[in-house]
Amino acid sequence: MEKKEGYLQEEEQVVNPWEVSAKDGGKIDYDKLIDKFGCQRLDQSFVDRVQRLTSRPPHVFLRRGVFFAHRDLNEILDAYERGDKFYLYTGRGPSSEALHLGHLIPFMFTKYLQDAFKVPLVIQLTDDEKCMWKNLSVEESQRLARENAKDIIACGFDISKTFIFSDFDYVGGAFYKNMVKVAKCVTYNKVVGIFGFTGEDHIGKVSFPPVQAVPSFPSSFPHLFSGKDDLRCLIPCAIDQDPYFRMTRDVAPRIGYHKPALIESLFFPALQGETGKMSASDPNSAIYVTDSAKDIKNKVNKHAFTGGQESIEKHRQYGANLEVDIPIKYLNFFLEDDAELEHIKKEYGAGRMLTGEVKKRLIEVLTELVERHRRARAAVTDEMVDAFMAVRPLPNMFD
Repeated sequence: MEKKEGYLQEEEQVVNPWEVSAKDGGKIDYDKLIDKFGCQRLDQSFVDRVQRLTSRPPHVFLRRGVFFAHRDLNEILDAYERGDKFYLYTGRGPSSEALHLGHLIPFMFTKYLQDAFKVPLVIQLTDDEKCMWKNLSVEESQRLARENAKDIIACGFDISKTFIFSDFDYVGGAFYKNMVKVAKCVTYNKVVGIFGFTGEDHIGKVSFPPVQAVPSFPSSFPHLFSGKDDLRCLIPCAIDQDPYFRMTRDVAPRIGYHKPALIESLFFPALQGETGKMSASDPNSAIYVTDSAKDIKNKVNKHAFTGGQESIEKHRQYGANLEVDIPIKYLNFFLEDDAELEHIKKEYGAGRMLTGEVKKRLIEVLTELVERHRRARAAVTDEMVDAFMAVRPLPNMFD
């Protein structure tokens, strides 16, 4: 049974598309979140199955449980095994010029899914949402959408299988028809129950959820999926986006579509520790893709919360607390080599390796990642952005 209320706001934690926080600065309890939202744990059997179906090693985010929850992933894989393709849908709310590493996670994973399953992808830039929530002008929201598109393209998506669109540019026609169909199925009480809107929120916020819902339906993209109304959709996203798609899944069968499937990730922790999401207002809470090697070294050494002991003697005696150690958590996301990660955890946890050594390795890993991204982004021209965002058929999208 799917849980109907999406908005998790109890004493202990707040998780919705606009706010993520735990009580008293504690950790997000993902088991409680799964139970409250009514999604399923993604267990090892899925990881093994994806490997078998794609004949390639599972992505580090999959095998280490970064993507940890799902809705109907089994149905997508069943259909794929029968020879039925699907398409991917993910997105970004362009509220800042530079992305931090947490923003890159869904795109890095989506790129892997696109390559592994050889399927098309639509990427929504919700410039309209950010205009309404962040009090940005329409023009500034549109400018940020294009800037963010460059970072997204730099992740290496296949232009012959990828359509990137901004809501301000694309919404209309078949897309708008689906929005109206969704809107008619969701009462005001329902949307308040899911998203926690209040009487003080302007009506733009209340009317926005259908905009994020309808890319889940193939008929919203007639230039791509004409005559393919039966095509299934898989959405990789962070779990705070789940309320949108619970609403979408509730409506889909009532308007003649498959429920979209989801594969959902943990939040990427702030450098200061696991208190939910990072804050764009505090540049030291995150590593940005624009950070220099010096910035990265500085941030990790000065701001990364560690589980090491306060003196070397104590550390050698008791070892590090890996549960709270941010350098270990970041390596869990970005250090590819499983054997090396296990070795570091074992040595550091036993006190044979010091915090400074772990931080040094993390700095190397992050510097390489950010440098690689910066080089790729520098190669993305305005013409490339136009090409990805052009409304065009993708004739080889399933090859």
